[in-house]
Amino acid sequence: MKRIYLDHSATTPVAPEVLEAMLPYFGEKFGNASSLHSFGLEAKEALEESRAKVAAILCAQPEEIIFTSGGTESDNLALKGIGYRSKEKGLGNHIITSSIEHPAILETCRKLETQGFEVTYLPVTKDGLVDPGTVESAVREETVLISIMHANNEIGTIQPLKEIGEIAAQKDVFFHTDAVQTAGKIPIDVNDMGLDLLSISAHKLYGPKGVGALYARKGTRLDSIVQGGGHERGLRSGTENVAGIVGLARAADLASQEMASEAKRLTDLRDKLAKMVLDSVKDAWINGTMTKRLPGNLNFGFRYVEGESLLLFLDSKGIAVSTGSACSSKKLEPSHVLLSLGLKAEECHGSLRITMGRSNTEEDVDYVARSITEAVERFRSISALGR
Repeated sequence: MKRIYLDHSATTPVAPEVLEAMLPYFGEKFGNASSLHSFGLEAKEALEESRAKVAAILCAQPEEIIFTSGGTESDNLALKGIGYRSKEKGLGNHIITSSIEHPAILETCRKLETQGFEVTYLPVTKDGLVDPGTVESAVREETVLISIMHANNEIGTIQPLKEIGEIAAQKDVFFHTDAVQTAGKIPIDVNDMGLDLLSISAHKLYGPKGVGALYARKGTRLDSIVQGGGHERGLRSGTENVAGIVGLARAADLASQEMASEAKRLTDLRDKLAKMVLDSVKDAWINGTMTKRLPGNLNFGFRYVEGESLLLFLDSKGIAVSTGSACSSKKLEPSHVLLSLGLKAEECHGSLRITMGRSNTEEDVDYVARSITEAVERFRSISALGR
């Protein structure tokens, strides 16, 4: 049985070219980048070359890149780093974010609320978009940071960051985005978007797990949340994961080379699958907008059927999908993202997230569409709700 992976928003396989680039740093090039001898200098050179490559896909400067263990740590460093410093300096204690952010943002905000911070969670439209006007209205004298994700991990909605960035600049407020789902998939220009901080993760763009980066614009002052030997400009102490960082850089390099062509290919596959499923399945819909959406992302809603049942049936057919964010897939509660769109709890439970990647083909789409149709019909036939 052929296995079809359609959960690329959860993680991606390490590209062969990335693994090849990493391997020497597990072996003969094992040096610590802080050491002054030739082994250390070799590692240091790889570290700085990687910093330049990662900066390039963001239109940033190499010295603005801080390597971390992944998107979650980058988000924590951005929010806590700005928050703690601002509060300590008496500059303010208010943060603005959206109701559909990744748990790495939402849980960090909730933690900060227990430490004397105030957080405004902005609503979104039925398509999952943040209205820049609501951002502007939420800014107050104590506001120190706006954090709005670039694209949502469940419904793929791409947010109007440039417009929000202009508001942040006018109000003299720091602006952060979680770009874990977009880096390497759609163009990012931190200067054009007016960003001060941006988080990325390697394993979402065919790199290794356990490594990521935070872009911090030159002059943006952060408090460190990990103390130690002062690595990464004193903001992220700990011996650098040189092999992982090299992998992140190689993955970023590869992604930049094929971004435009792959985005078009995935958009075509996405739209074909959406049409096939909606044409063949009644009481089905797409969660989120189709016009401002990540190329490979689809989030279906089906009435009278549980998403978990669909997932397990499709898995038995060799198809890997999800019912929401991988970071919350073990929870039984309805998706906070789908609830924010105005869906009822039972409608949220009938969701199916499909996220395509480099390995997926038109033949996959045909097979998956037929399998989804078969699954929905089967489960509806034995459901009292679907009769």
